Amino acid sequence: MEQQASAEAGLVIDLAQYSLWIVIAVFAGSAAVIGLAGVRLSGVADKLADRTGMGEVIAGALFVGAATSLPGAITSISTAAQDAPELAIGNALGGLTAQTAFIAVADIFYRRANLEHAAASVTGLGQGVLLVALLSIPLLANAQPPFTIWGVHPASIAILLGYAAGLRLLTRIKDEPMWEPVQTDETRDPVSEPEAEENRKHSDRSLWLQFIGLAAATAAAGYLIGESSIALVDKTGLSENAVGTVFAAVANSLPELVTAIAAVRIGAVSLAVGDVIGGNSFEVMFLSAADFFYDGSIYAEMSGGDRTTALIAMLMTAVLLLGMIRREKSGVGGIGFESTGVLILYGVSIVLLFI
Repeated sequence: MEQQASAEAGLVIDLAQYSLWIVIAVFAGSAAVIGLAGVRLSGVADKLADRTGMGEVIAGALFVGAATSLPGAITSISTAAQDAPELAIGNALGGLTAQTAFIAVADIFYRRANLEHAAASVTGLGQGVLLVALLSIPLLANAQPPFTIWGVHPASIAILLGYAAGLRLLTRIKDEPMWEPVQTDETRDPVSEPEAEENRKHSDRSLWLQFIGLAAATAAAGYLIGESSIALVDKTGLSENAVGTVFAAVANSLPELVTAIAAVRIGAVSLAVGDVIGGNSFEVMFLSAADFFYDGSIYAEMSGGDRTTALIAMLMTAVLLLGMIRREKSGVGGIGFESTGVLILYGVSIVLLFI
């Protein structure tokens, strides 16, 4: 009834009335928009990082992480509001594993050294710890009897407050670090002089207008990803969990892949890592946002497969952080052992999902 009422209000695009090929075309077109906008977002965020003085890692979490996560947030919110909680949950948790795997993919494109070595920073490690802490909250909520206060589970509030406190802590860690990674000949400085000179050619107003415009484009495409995902479930017979975790999650995570690769190509390795890990924290907040629009506790709808995906995401993050601490310079075939492990774990998560 709620979905029908929304449709009558013109808030829902019913793609299920069209053929499967049209639905696939809408899905693919939306994914392309998300990916192309992500290319531009990486460069704009890199410049904003220098202008604000926050540094690449914090900017990756706040600017690129937020903007490139908008498609996924819109998808989870719109599908939860239309009584498709499994799709909303799968989109959020699947994005966690996909985006973490993208760091390993970006490592392949960074030939000078392993990405975990070049991008090691105290704020990057802090972001990873924050992600694990935030991800534990939905799992705890799922393990307890479902209840809500004014239609919202307390875990959703805890996630938002936890992220705000974590971001504040990350800023303090950057300003007053009590630990720093050893600088090597492969450690990249956040900003080089040529990059700083290039940044001064663009006004603050121009950069912010570009940032807002690109973010709006990805948000609109994210809404279409959600609507076409619902139609794919209806037309293909695939489960909401599978469509959300694999297809919608990967499509909405394309900006993280594109920006990570683009960032390492211009040497902004810390931005690449900050974008992905920061974006992962936003993925957890997708569940919080979806819970506000779902009739009941969305955490009660998490299946065993969802819990497995979340735990594998934790394990992938732990492996990545251990790689940043270990800081191995080179691996096999231009990719570190930790990155290889992350890719294997992602493959395992997909296999377990369908089994």
